[in-house]
Amino acid sequence: MNRHDRTSLEAGRSVDYGPSRLGTIDPPLGPSFPTARVDQPRALFRVEWPTLVLAGGIYGAWILSTLAAGAGAPLWLWAPLAAWCAAWHTSLQHEVIHGHPTTSRTLNRLIAGPPLTLWLPFTLYRDAHLRHHIDDRLTDPLDDPESFYVTPVAWTSMGPLERAFRWAMQSLLGRLVLGPPWLAVRCLWTESAAAFAGDQERLLGLLRHLAQAALVLVWIQAVCGIPALVYVLAVVWPATALILLRSFAEHRPVAEPAARSVIVESRGPFAWLYLGNNLHALHHERPGLPWYALEKIYWSNRAGILMRNGDYRFTGYAEIVGRFLLRAKDSPRHPGTGGRD
Repeated sequence: MNRHDRTSLEAGRSVDYGPSRLGTIDPPLGPSFPTARVDQPRALFRVEWPTLVLAGGIYGAWILSTLAAGAGAPLWLWAPLAAWCAAWHTSLQHEVIHGHPTTSRTLNRLIAGPPLTLWLPFTLYRDAHLRHHIDDRLTDPLDDPESFYVTPVAWTSMGPLERAFRWAMQSLLGRLVLGPPWLAVRCLWTESAAAFAGDQERLLGLLRHLAQAALVLVWIQAVCGIPALVYVLAVVWPATALILLRSFAEHRPVAEPAARSVIVESRGPFAWLYLGNNLHALHHERPGLPWYALEKIYWSNRAGILMRNGDYRFTGYAEIVGRFLLRAKDSPRHPGTGGRD
C-alpha cells in the first residue's frame, strides 16, 4: 500500500486497486443521509474536541490505575480498570487510523500514544486495518489481514490438532481465551520476519514500537512496581480479549460485501469502549465519521443501513455471548476465495 492510498483510506475515500483488487469504502447512501461527503473541502486545520477529551480520560485513568497498583491497591481493583483502558486505547488508535481527531497526521500519531497492550505495533495496526477496509475483499484470508478464516487449500493441509484449534477459535470462549496469545505471537512474528527480510519501513516501525513498549514497561515496573508478567496476564490478556469480543461477530463471509459487516445495537458501556465501532456496518459505509456521530446517524437511518447489511444484527453483546460462548459461530474454512488458493 503506497502513501497516497494510505492517506486516502485514512480519510475515508475510495481507492482504485485495479481489476484484481476492486473495491470502494465509500458507497453512496442516498441524498437523505445526513453527513458531508469526504471529498468536500475541509478546513486547513480542525480539532475534534470530544476525542481529545476522551484521549485525556483514557490516559489519565490508565495512569491512575497503575499508580494505584504501586500504592498497594489489590489486583482485583486496579487490573480491570487498567485492562479496560488499554482496550479503550486501541479504539482511540482506530480513530487516529481514520484521520481523527485533527488534520495533522503528526499530532494524531502523538495522540495515539504508546502501545498500552505492548504487542500491537501501530504501523501494523494502521496498514492492516486500512487493507481490511477494501470491502470487496472483506473476510477473504488472502486479502483481509483481520480475517480469522483460512482458505480451503490451507484447511485441507491442516492436521487434526490445528483444525481443532481453529474450530475452538470460532467459539467466543475459545476466541477470548486462546485468541490473545495467538494473535500477539502471530503479529510480532509477522512484523519481525518482514523487518529482518529487508523491509525497511517495517523495520523502522518495529523499532519504534519496541522503544515505545519499553517506555510502557519502564512505567509499569520502575515507577509502579508492577511485574511485567503480572501486567501481561492481568491487563494485556484481558484487554486483548475485550478487543476480540468486539471483532468476534464483526464480519461474516457472504457474497454481498455490504452484508458482511454487523450491527450490534449496544448502548451501554461496550458502545463507549468500542467508540461506536459496534455499529460496524455504518463504519464501513462511512469510515471517515468520528465516533461520536455514529449512534445518532445510525438510529436516524437504521432501516436503510439494516437493509443494506442484510439485517446482520445483534441486540447487544449479551446476545452474542448467549449464542456463541460455547458454540462455533461458523466454519473456520472460508467458503471461497474467488478461485485463488
